[in-house]
Amino acid sequence: MKKNIAIIMGGFSSEYEISLKSGQVVYDTLDTSKYNTYRIHIFKNKWVFVNDLNEEFPIDKNDFSVLVNETKITFDCVFNAIHGSPGEDGFMQGYFELLNIPHTSCGMYQAALTFNKRDCLSALKPYGIKTAESYFVNLGDSIDEDAIIDKVGLPCFVKANKAGSSFGISKVYHKEELQNALDVAFKEDDEVIIEAFLDGTEVSVGVINYKGEVLVLPITEIVSNNDFFDYKAKYLGESQEITPARISDEQAEKVRRVAKTVYEVLRLQGFSRSEYIFKNGEPHLLEVNTVPGLTAASILPQQAVEAGISMPDLFENAIESCLK
Repeated sequence: MKKNIAIIMGGFSSEYEISLKSGQVVYDTLDTSKYNTYRIHIFKNKWVFVNDLNEEFPIDKNDFSVLVNETKITFDCVFNAIHGSPGEDGFMQGYFELLNIPHTSCGMYQAALTFNKRDCLSALKPYGIKTAESYFVNLGDSIDEDAIIDKVGLPCFVKANKAGSSFGISKVYHKEELQNALDVAFKEDDEVIIEAFLDGTEVSVGVINYKGEVLVLPITEIVSNNDFFDYKAKYLGESQEITPARISDEQAEKVRRVAKTVYEVLRLQGFSRSEYIFKNGEPHLLEVNTVPGLTAASILPQQAVEAGISMPDLFENAIESCLK
């Protein structure tokens, strides 16, 4: 009997449009001879099943079911394609865990931790994971620009602490640009992380649980046409993503080892993609994504294809892993 798979997409953050694209790719890719697939749009004002005629049917949040033509549909598994809140920060994970519905992403605590850049970096430092020098600011704090610059230097990056897809991020070259960068970041989040600029090769490393084993995928080198890997570079083609990365065997082995350590130390499940910059030959962790982009142009699917894993196989493995 075919399993009912809910593909959740959308979300509450600036990333919702990207999430809808990821979710649609999953929906278009999964084998309908094996699964009954359902597109579920999750927004602040509505949770709905959207059929192929774009008709909407409300989700019953009490048990995550939907009534379609007098038939109640429940789900055997949830494929999580929500980037940002509430799919990548632990809220949906906690909800499904309370309902005892298997889902393809990591656990509630792991999602909340990895979505909070500064907490995640702090948790990993005792394990020898190298990171950029950083300074933390909360909304309402008095801003000591000199103290910030003394610690992280210039140029530096000002980032929303809990946001993805390069929303709320600025590269600051001069002290007088700092306040505007903070204002941009605070539009996305009430916590900000300011990091030293690391001048080196940037790479992205996908790690997945594949057929019961932790698998590090081929490494992707990020070459932005812009000043850094911003939203336009990520999603509007203003970058080169080169897989496998043009780095030495020694560098590749180092970053593979670090990425696997990060995955295992944090006890992640499903997909993850972590970003690094090499400084003095050593990979420095920038962030960990637990619901990475899943379109054909996205980095992790590109890496999977390079590893000989097709997109149908990649998505099916995620479902079968969580059903076990």
